[in-house]
Amino acid sequence: MKKLKSFIFTALLGGLTVILPVAILIGVFTWIFNFVTNLIQPFTNIIVVKAEFKEIVADIIVIAIIITLCFVIGIFVRTRFGKCIYALVENNLLKIAPGYTLIKETILQILGNKKAPFSAVALANIYANDVLATCFITDEHADGSYTVFVPTGPNPTSGNIFHLKPEHVHIVDVSVEDAMRSIISCGAGSTMLLESLGEKI
Repeated sequence: MKKLKSFIFTALLGGLTVILPVAILIGVFTWIFNFVTNLIQPFTNIIVVKAEFKEIVADIIVIAIIITLCFVIGIFVRTRFGKCIYALVENNLLKIAPGYTLIKETILQILGNKKAPFSAVALANIYANDVLATCFITDEHADGSYTVFVPTGPNPTSGNIFHLKPEHVHIVDVSVEDAMRSIISCGAGSTMLLESLGEKI
């Protein structure tokens, strides 16, 4: 009976592991599509009335126009004149708007046009003793010292920032994603961190 329960539970968990990420991904894309189509609804209505297209076709046409416009603007801001105009508008108008800088930084991070905030994973002696803390290097300074972010588990979005001498920071050959998984799991999977450190010593 226990084996049957274990089999049912394992099978159900495996199915959820497959289905949930796909469902969430579809849900996100559906939300984005609905959000965009609601924004462009006035333009869609004009195309539907004037050209007598079906609404879905009109949505696709408007989205294609927006993508083309983004492409044209992207080319424009790469020119010297475009850069000057953009800098003028951004510095004197856009940066005044609350939240603009945060939104821009977030988008640049998502699109990969900005250096990742965590350049490497390390184990740090944050109190200059034998205690090691899993951390992410966020900056390296001219004197060789490091600024590190030590996240709290299981919520890695909060934590503390430390400025440490190089001898107290031991960079390990572990990806940011693997280290983040270990933090979210309250330390489970930390073996790879310690093994990587052992290989360097």
